[in-house]
Amino acid sequence: MSTNPINHYKSIPGVFSALESVHTAIDTHGLDRAIHHLVQLRASQINGCAYCVKMHTREARDDGETNERLDRLVVWRHVQDFSPQERAALSLTEALTKVNPDTDYGDVRAELRRHFSDAQISALVATVAMINLWNRIQISAH
Repeated sequence: MSTNPINHYKSIPGVFSALESVHTAIDTHGLDRAIHHLVQLRASQINGCAYCVKMHTREARDDGETNERLDRLVVWRHVQDFSPQERAALSLTEALTKVNPDTDYGDVRAELRRHFSDAQISALVATVAMINLWNRIQISAH
């Protein structure tokens, strides 16, 4: 039996078209592009998806993100480079990417509500869920 990666896009193209269309729907809810990029990149770092880290780093730079902030994203809790709004989004990203039964999602939601509308929080949750899905699809080809 072959151990070569499967080209999922070729095997089930309709599924991937549907998945890609989700991003268009998410983007209609006013989530700041800088936060969008930070969330996608941080989840990809945690998941060890080299393809996605490279892609989301490039996209963030193309949209004006600085190299300094991207370099320090992995240690965002220990530096002052990120706004309270970005920190709340990154906290959610880590909570949903590294699922831990001890996480107090109520506290996470309370902090998110200080900075985002419910629609934006839902868009953040969907963004984190989708990048985790894409990470796993890409990692399956490792």
